[in-house]
Amino acid sequence: RFIVRGKGVDVWDVGDNQIIDWGMGLRSVILGHAHPEIIDAVSHHLPMGSNFIRPSPIEIDLAEALVDLIPCAEMVKFSKNGSDATTAAVKLARAYTNRDIVIRCVDHPFFSVDDWFIGDTPCDAGIPNTVKELTKHFRYNHFEDLEKLVAQFSGKIACVIMEIATTEPPKTGFLEAVRKLTAEHGIILIFDEIISGFRFHPKGAQFYYNVTPDLATFGKALANGFSVAALVGRRDLLELGGLTHDKPRVFLLSTTNGAETHSLAAALKSIEIQKDGAVSGHIWRIGQLLIDGFNAITHEFGFEKHLHMKGFGCSPYIQFLDEKEQTDLGLRTLFLQEMIQQGILAPYFAISAAHTETHIAQFLESLGKIMPTLINAVEKQCIDNLII
Repeated sequence: RFIVRGKGVDVWDVGDNQIIDWGMGLRSVILGHAHPEIIDAVSHHLPMGSNFIRPSPIEIDLAEALVDLIPCAEMVKFSKNGSDATTAAVKLARAYTNRDIVIRCVDHPFFSVDDWFIGDTPCDAGIPNTVKELTKHFRYNHFEDLEKLVAQFSGKIACVIMEIATTEPPKTGFLEAVRKLTAEHGIILIFDEIISGFRFHPKGAQFYYNVTPDLATFGKALANGFSVAALVGRRDLLELGGLTHDKPRVFLLSTTNGAETHSLAAALKSIEIQKDGAVSGHIWRIGQLLIDGFNAITHEFGFEKHLHMKGFGCSPYIQFLDEKEQTDLGLRTLFLQEMIQQGILAPYFAISAAHTETHIAQFLESLGKIMPTLINAVEKQCIDNLII
């Protein structure tokens, strides 16, 4: 239940048990735990202090690296987490358009801890109804849903916020249509790339799919587990958070620890390692091997109706289904439990540069070993009895 340390794809718990990690720090550790080049970069800055009352040059270095890399990036603002970055994007959109309504993609599970998002989820306790009413949602790949909302709330929509792709690819022309519609109605398009950034491509999924938003947020893989996120986008939008204009000012971000130099150093080194695309290419390849191998085994056991791996090579996921083809959380729990007994921690799959074909083989071998237990549990309807 507690992890003490990690190296590469291996982690050790409090009992010093070694486990292969597929979750990789909530998808943030894209290069591997305790990557030596990242540790060296961080160690270089720590003796010099980590937090100053005035900007450090490394802020400029990292901002320039992101502007050079990300298609939509003209300016950059840093924060410590993705929630602050996405909320800052929404705030800028509202200030720029002088509109209040936010439209978000309901199929994308998380954008922020803040009220504008949480108020449109089942966990909405404590949020005023007046705030809840300002957020609407549409389904991914259902462009007609978005069109209806834009028509219904014409002239009142500040922004559309969505991930570019999560579990399924965009239909042909979907992203392009979203971009065209938002531009025509003066709506700010925000792409949340907290997860997709660097996994799909070092320049982001926006480059991979060739659709450029007005604002975008990056985090997680940006600094290989160190706490930094970035809001990037159009200069005329981000400048509203500055001082050099005569418009009403946006209080963008001013966090005490927002510009800790060691986190920025981790991000700068991480970008340097990833920018040639080799890491992303490796992740896509390893992930596809995992998907193909996983599905071959479940098919071999005749269990593909209940257990199937889908998604992108860079971001695979498992479907756990019952007899009615509904999500079976009990089967998922049993799977996780049995995999841990095999020395594998796989709550989800965030493939890193440190995962290799050897790790794929180990995972597939373990999957084969636990399949009889899973099949027996489903056939005898005794899943709950097997969960410790």
